[in-house]
Amino acid sequence: MCRGIARGLGVKEPVTSPTYTIINEYDGSLPFYHFDAYRLASAEDLDQLDAVRYFYGDGVCAVEWSERVADAMPDDAVVVQIEPMPDGSRLVQVSGRAIEEALS
Repeated sequence: MCRGIARGLGVKEPVTSPTYTIINEYDGSLPFYHFDAYRLASAEDLDQLDAVRYFYGDGVCAVEWSERVADAMPDDAVVVQIEPMPDGSRLVQVSGRAIEEALS
């Protein structure tokens, strides 16, 4: 999914998992910031990375494993949950204030 977002933003370089770096930054029509919160223990860990600068900056952020740092996520974040199903398909649920406002 993150590769698709990056492609849509015109990112030309390969998009890789930021598992060990926590944040990868890419240049496109808008900056793309790809976070992997799997190794973070809490929202405070994300705060220490100055995530607010990314979340409220001029780019697009994607945060994998965001449930681990949920208290640090912006109120207007769009949450995409992808759940593997027994038949090999995936159930995709999209939620968030912006989604609710768009549907109302």
